[in-house]
Amino acid sequence: MGRPRRRAQVRLCVASGKGGTGKTLVSTSLAEVMSGSERVQFLDCDVEAPNAHLFLRPVVRQRVPVTVPVPRVDETACSHCGKCARACRFNAIASLPDSTVVYADLCHSCGVCVSVCPERALEETEREIGFVEVGAAEGIAFVRGEVNVGEPRGSAVIAAVKSWASPSSDTILDAPPGTSCPVVETMRGCDFVLLVTEPTPFGLSDLRLAVQTTRAMGLPAAVVVNRDGVGDDRVDRFCDSEGIPVWARIPHDRRIAETYARGRMALRVAPELREAIETIAGRLRERAANGGAR
Repeated sequence: MGRPRRRAQVRLCVASGKGGTGKTLVSTSLAEVMSGSERVQFLDCDVEAPNAHLFLRPVVRQRVPVTVPVPRVDETACSHCGKCARACRFNAIASLPDSTVVYADLCHSCGVCVSVCPERALEETEREIGFVEVGAAEGIAFVRGEVNVGEPRGSAVIAAVKSWASPSSDTILDAPPGTSCPVVETMRGCDFVLLVTEPTPFGLSDLRLAVQTTRAMGLPAAVVVNRDGVGDDRVDRFCDSEGIPVWARIPHDRRIAETYARGRMALRVAPELREAIETIAGRLRERAANGGAR
C-alpha cells in the first residue's frame, strides 16, 4: 500500500466588516483547538491594534524592524528641474525653485522619482515604520506586527508579517476590521475567509461589504455568527439569499465576555464556544482534504 496523501495546508483569513464582532475571539480559539492535532501558525495582521498576544501569550524570540525605502535629495546635485515631482503619483515630492522637498509619509516607495532624475540627485534610504515580533505560544508559532503611531503604511507591515508564513503549517491570519487596503493585503494569498459577524443591523451592513470584498478577490468565504440570539434573523436571510454558508454560531454568553475582557481564553469556560470552534476546525480539515473545493 502507498503512503497516505498528506492533506493541503490551510491558509485562513479571519475577518470582519467592523470592529468588536469577536474576530480575535474566533481566530485565537481556532488556533488553540487546531494546534491539538496540526501544526499551526498564527499571524496577527491587525497591525494598528494587535491584541492576539494578550490571549495566546507567546514567548517572543525575535523582534525585527520593518523599513521602507524613501528618496533622499542631494541638494548639491539637484538642478530643481521638477521631473521627480511631476512623475510622483502620490504628490510625495515638491519641487521648489531653490529646493526639492520629500514628504516621506506620502511616499509609496515605488522608485519612479529615482529613475527619472536626470542628475541622479535622488537615492533611496530606509525609513522604519514599525516592527514584527516572532515567537511561540504553547505549540502555536506566533507572528505579530505593529505599525508606528501615526504611520499610514500599515499594509507594508502586514506584508512583513506575512513574509514569515510557513508553507508547512496551517496558517491563521487575524485581519484588521473593515474592508480597506490593510484587509485586502491580509486576504491576498489566502485560500479561504471566515467572516465573523453579529445578528444586528450594523453587523449585517458591514457583512455585506466584507462579502463584496471577498468576491472581488475571488475568495470563498463562510460566516460565523457571534453573540447569536441578541438580534434578528436578517443576517441569516442575507446568507441564505447569497448562498453563503454559516459554519457556526456562538451564543451570547456573559461568561465568554467576562473571560475575554480579562485576556483569557474563553474556550475553557464556555463549552458552547468550544463546540462551535471545533465545528469550524472540522470543516476546514474537510475542505483541505478535498483539495480546497468550494
